[in-house]
Amino acid sequence: TSRLNSYERLEFLGDSILGFVVCELLFQRFPDWLEGDLTKVKSVVVGRQACAKLGQELALHEFLALGKGIGKRESIPDSLLANAFEALVGAIYLDGGMEAAKSFLLPFVDQQVQAAVAENAECNFKSDLQQYAQKRVGLPPTYPLLADRGPDHEKWFLVSATIGKRKFSPAWGRNKKEAEQRAAANALAEIEGVNLPYEHDLDTVLGEGNPPSVEASQD
Repeated sequence: TSRLNSYERLEFLGDSILGFVVCELLFQRFPDWLEGDLTKVKSVVVGRQACAKLGQELALHEFLALGKGIGKRESIPDSLLANAFEALVGAIYLDGGMEAAKSFLLPFVDQQVQAAVAENAECNFKSDLQQYAQKRVGLPPTYPLLADRGPDHEKWFLVSATIGKRKFSPAWGRNKKEAEQRAAANALAEIEGVNLPYEHDLDTVLGEGNPPSVEASQD
């Protein structure tokens, strides 16, 4: 069979249509987001895993003409399901235009966007705090390590966000990256005058009566 008779060309077109619909939705829904934040969510929504999931929900595997080797498998590879979904989008666009493609995509895309935003919400704390710091004092925030606690395989880290001379309420995390995100969230809450989202008392965080003693960081 000639590759011109496959759905690769439709897949190429559908990929672009899907990307446009997602970009337009994100641009309109999140007017205060920077390009980097928009790109993070877009990459999840248009990624192979997301497209394969949609292809599975639509049972597109039932309509695929597969080669003998693949046809004998119990499950269809995600790459084929993702490609089939993009090809379907391309076909809908050719048949009914952009409005038809958007009407088909938006219910699926909206769910994917909500899930991606919820999953990556914490990733915006440091970005938001950096924007605030650059506007107010022209300096990026720093995240000094104040202490660590516990054995190497279960260590927790205490970090505070600092902007210039101002130090904000610290937060614990199971690794330095998580601690910095939580410290940024605490700083934003303190700036806005609302309750802190993360405790700075590890006993409360762990819910344990006698956690290991705190070791001051030498960093």
